[in-house]
Amino acid sequence: MRNKDPKLTRLGLSGYNKPKKTPNHPTKSHVVLAKVGDQVKTVRFGQQGVTGAGSNPKTAKDKARKKSYYARHNAQDSSPSKLSARYWSHKTKW
Repeated sequence: MRNKDPKLTRLGLSGYNKPKKTPNHPTKSHVVLAKVGDQVKTVRFGQQGVTGAGSNPKTAKDKARKKSYYARHNAQDSSPSKLSARYWSHKTKW
């Protein structure tokens, strides 16, 4: 049996590529230990206290928020890396 990565334990994560909310962090709302092949990187993302519009926004205001967010974060790029905060923010919050 392999030993658990100490970074997982320190961050309180259950595994690689599994985001977790961080309510006590001063600025970022989520953390994930991203792993692609042999590369491992701690990624913090999301503004504390702000919720995304979700994958299927209902109101016009939420639709506009999502559209603005995607415009700011270069959403048309179809291949973001799992090691980027943008990838995890889109997947988790938006």
